Formats: sequence, C-alpha cells, structure tokens
Amino acid sequence: MTQKRRILVTSALTYANGPLHLGHMVEHIQTDIWARFQRLRGHECYYVSGDDAHGTPIMLQAQKRGITPEQLIEETHAAHKQDFSDFHIDVVDYGSTHTEENRQQAESIYHALEKNGDITKKEIKQAFDPEKKMFLPDRFVRGTCPRCKTPDQVGDSCENCGATYTPLDLIDAKSVVSGATPIEKSSIHYFFKLSNYQDFLTQWMDSGSLQPEVRNKLQEWFGDGLRDWDISRDSPYFGFNIPGEKDKYFYVWLDAPIGYIAIFKTFCEKNNITFDDFWQSDKTELYHFIGKDILYFHSLFWPAMLKGAGLRTPTGVFTHGYLTINGEKMSKSRGTFIKARTYLNHFEPTYLRYYYAAKLNGSVEDIDFKVDDFLQRTNTDLVNKVVNIASRCAGFIHKKFEGKLTASCEEQALYDEFSQAADDIAAAFEKRDTCKAVRLMMALADKANQYIDSKKPWQMVKDQDQLAAAHAVCSVGINLFKVLMTYLKPIVPTLAERAEAFLNITLQWDNLATPLLDHTVNPFKPLLSRIESKQTEAMMEESKTDAAPAVPAPAADSWLGKKPLKPEITIDDFSKIDLRIAKIISADHVEGADKLIQLKLDIGGEIRQVFAGAKASYAPEDLVGRHTIMVANLKPRKMRFGLSEGMIAFGVGERLFLLEPEEGAEAGMPVQ
Repeated sequence: MTQKRRILVTSALTYANGPLHLGHMVEHIQTDIWARFQRLRGHECYYVSGDDAHGTPIMLQAQKRGITPEQLIEETHAAHKQDFSDFHIDVVDYGSTHTEENRQQAESIYHALEKNGDITKKEIKQAFDPEKKMFLPDRFVRGTCPRCKTPDQVGDSCENCGATYTPLDLIDAKSVVSGATPIEKSSIHYFFKLSNYQDFLTQWMDSGSLQPEVRNKLQEWFGDGLRDWDISRDSPYFGFNIPGEKDKYFYVWLDAPIGYIAIFKTFCEKNNITFDDFWQSDKTELYHFIGKDILYFHSLFWPAMLKGAGLRTPTGVFTHGYLTINGEKMSKSRGTFIKARTYLNHFEPTYLRYYYAAKLNGSVEDIDFKVDDFLQRTNTDLVNKVVNIASRCAGFIHKKFEGKLTASCEEQALYDEFSQAADDIAAAFEKRDTCKAVRLMMALADKANQYIDSKKPWQMVKDQDQLAAAHAVCSVGINLFKVLMTYLKPIVPTLAERAEAFLNITLQWDNLATPLLDHTVNPFKPLLSRIESKQTEAMMEESKTDAAPAVPAPAADSWLGKKPLKPEITIDDFSKIDLRIAKIISADHVEGADKLIQLKLDIGGEIRQVFAGAKASYAPEDLVGRHTIMVANLKPRKMRFGLSEGMIAFGVGERLFLLEPEEGAEAGMPVQ
C-alpha cells in the first residue's frame, strides 16, 4: 500500500445562469472519477465544487425573467445540484460564491494584495449603454468586424478572421442589452499588478504543475511582460462591493476561484477538518480540473493571487478540451445542445460516465460525443464484455452449486495476470488517462470471455463427470469479473454497487490479489441493459425541443430585442397539422421534474397524456377544467416520466400563458 495522501480537488464552478449540458459533465465526470479512484486507493480525498453566482449576465438574466439575481441563482443552484447528484458526482460540498464566507475570503485576499502594493487604480475608457446607463462587457456589444466586415461579431474578437479589437472599433456597434449605439465613457478601475509575479509564475509553471501544451500556451503572455489585470466593475453589477466603494464591485473572476476556499472552509467547519492543512501547507495536495477556456484565470491570475495572499498554490491544474457532438460544436439550432437533464430523461448516467472515460486521455484535446459510437461502445464494452462475464457464469453457480464458489482458484496464473494489471491501470488513472485505463480493462475482459468460450461451461454442466470442472470455470469467471469491476468502480459507481450486491462483497483495491474462495454470491440480477437506437433518437429529438428557450426573447421594446420569425411555410405544410380543442381534465406534478406538469386531455371522447413545461407559470390545479388548443397528430414522444401524446399551445412573454378558445368551445372541435 502506498503512503496515504491528503488531497483537495475541485471542478471549475459552474455559471449560475442556465441549465447544465453535456459539456459541463465532461469536467465533473472526469474530476469525480479521479477523486473516487484516489479514495478507492485509500487516500483522503475531498472534492468540492459549486456555482459561480456573480456578474452582468446573471443580473440581466434575472431582469429578463422579472426576478431578483438572488432568486435566479438559488433556483439554478438547486437544479445544478440535482443534476450533478443524479450523475453520481460525489462532491463533499456543492456550494456557491454568493455567500458571506466567500465575501470575507475575497476581502481578506484583496486586503493582503493591497498591503503588498499589488493593487493600483487607472482611468479606462469603455463602451457605455446610454439608454440602460451601464458599462457594457465586451460580449454585450455586437457589430461588424472592422477588418473583414463580417457582421454580428462580439466586442473583442472576430470569429471569422480572428481579429482582436475594442467594442467601439466595431462598425455599427449595438448594445445587446438595449439595441442602442454605445458611447465611450471613462471610469476609474482597480487593477491587480500581475507583473509583480512574473518571476514567481515562470518558476511555478516550470515546476510540473501544468500539462506541457498548457505551459507552452501560457508563454505567449510573457513575451511583452505581464499586463495588469482589471479586477473591478462598475455599477450596476451583481457581486461583492470592493471594500470602501459603493459603486465598484469585484470582477466575477476575482471572487469565483476564491469560492473554492470558501466552500471548503465551510465544509471543514462542519466536519472538524483542519482547514489550514489544505490552504497553508504543502504537505497536502491541491488540484483544479478546468476547461481550456478558463486557462488563464486558473494558471496565471489565481496562483499569483494565492502567492500574494500568503496561501499555498495548486499542486496541479488539469486542463481538458471542449465537447463536440457528432464532430461539431453543440448547437441549439441543430438540436445538438444536449442538456444534462435531457440525457437523464433517457439514460442512466453509467453509460455517459463510461463513454467519457473511454475518450479522455489527460490532454487538452477536444472529445467528440458521436451518438452512434456512444450506443455501440457502451453496449459492446459494458454489456457484451464485462456484464456478460458474470451473466454467463452466475446461473450455473446457483443452479448447480448453491451459489457457492470453489474453495480454490483453478486458474491462479490467469487471475494473477488480471490482478497484476493494477499498477498499469492505476498509473493511467493517476494521469487522468482513463482512455488507456479502459483499454487495459477491456483487453482483460476479452481474455475472460475467451477463457469462458474455450471451456464452454454450458456444455460441461450437462455431464455429471464434468460438474466439478464447470464449477471451477464459473468460479474463475466470477473472480475475473470481480477484478474488472474493482477497476471500473470509480468510472461506473452504480454498476459497481449492483456488482457488489451480486458478489456479496465491497470491491476494494487492496484485495485485488485475493480471489473469492468458498464464498457465497447472491442470485444474479441483470446489471445493465443494452441501449437501443430508439433511445438515442428520442434524446436527440428532445434536444431539438430544448432548443427553444423556456422564456423566449421579449418583444421589440424590451431589453433583448425582437425575436425573429421562423422560416415561411406553405398552406400545404400547415394543413398537415391537426389542431383540436382540448379540455384539461387533470393536471399533476411530475416527480423529479422541475418544469413539467402531467396533463390528461379530453379531445372529444379520447383521453391523451401530455407533459408541458409550464410549471414556472402555472400551478397544476390552476389548469384543471380549462380548454386550450392541442396539436393532436404530433408523433408521441417517450420521456422518462411516460409517453407525451401531443402538444398544447402557450403564448410566451415574461411568462408562459395558456392559449384558450372563447366560451362555447368543446373538446374535440377542430381548429381551422
């Protein structure tokens, strides 16, 4: 057994202005697998994460919905926490940056930097919305690129030609918030003098804390010397005030990573853990898992801030790439923006956790979620290879041998080959090269199945003289399955739990070398089902529905601008739609769904079930007895909660509102 390590690991805090999608799950699944592996090896490993709850986008999203930022982040936090829990992300604490603890930690670090002489003030010029009376972040200004003339580009860089510029350099620049033409306005801002830490950062980057390709990328920032970092924002803004200022706020990226400290400190206080052991001492280990889009914040600004505040710096920052769907960026318009909850409506998390593990190799490369490959790989590896080992042997063990394994291992050399793969698999896990770890596991699974195929216990049990040999073969098969499931436990924890229930043990890394002998296993129950293509098709179809926002863009006189019309259709297209008057005869909450209401509709002697995403606007009891318009010939869609057999009509604005026919309408009437 290796020496026990003490480890704190984090995933990047998730921005609290919208639902999680499969891109978010890459990082959190990767982190969770690594943390579970460390604990399986006997190390003390704490995993914390949470929501990044400050910034202009959250303020504006709350305004759009007519609620306070506090209400928005509370609602989003609950949804994020539930999604991560349902994906079996085993964080010890999932917190938020909008807490008093985080405010105190942010102010403490700020004062330490101020005392060091690391804080300075400068007057800067920014884009300002004259209608909304607010300074505009770069992403909230759009216009035509001044170099290549590509329209509808954001305020700092062009997606087409790669040019960088200021928002006011754009041609025909417009505020995304109001549509007004921005003006230039000056303001005093606070800056962190990153240049004071250039020598330290060079040394830290060379210490092995970063992947080589990340270190090389960061070198680009050092060529002309590190520039000071703007850490303030002007009112209106949702965040923490800079000490001593009324209308100046910490930029979200100052207090966001400090959230790691605040969340863990709260956890330590609740669980009698010495906080300073992890943030004041190099005897423990600290690792951050992040996406490459936030590389600079975690690998330059963050370690410099920690150094200036007298806190320990990260042992390592592990950066991963983006997720693509079928080779392309996730897109709402193409129906490939797959929400985490949409996935869970159709599959258990085991499949995605395994698929990501089989793709991730510890580098910054993007990974691709190919829908067909997802189906094929999970079925082939998990069901046909791994689970198949147990299912082929377990029945004979119970039918012929009262559920008891042999008292000796008849293939000790084969078993040793499996258990001795532990060091190579552990090394791959440690480097986050789960792709390699999975390859090693599946090569062993192939050998186990080849062994069973060669012995053919299903034929042996027919011959009384070969019963003992069949018993030995099946016992070996069960033991090989036990080793494989131990290796897989960090990746697919719920499948491992089912395997443990069958094997009647707790899978442990430190007993890999010891086979189960003279041991009774429980009756075998199916551990995992095959994925069917209709399930992936249903998930992708639901993603197309998800593409429409729950609260669409308001009308032209509102802050986001006019919602464009959909493409024209002909009368022939419209005539295909069967619109009927429907009476809502019952409406119920849907357990496990935040937005859905289960409706039973009478469309003239026929009762249909429909799931409508209207819970934010209506209590179910408010809908019973009312009439509405229903698309009666929409193809039914199978959801996790049941079959949805149509769609009813809601208008959209600041909230959904039920479209109702005038008095006298009856259920079943056609709508023309």
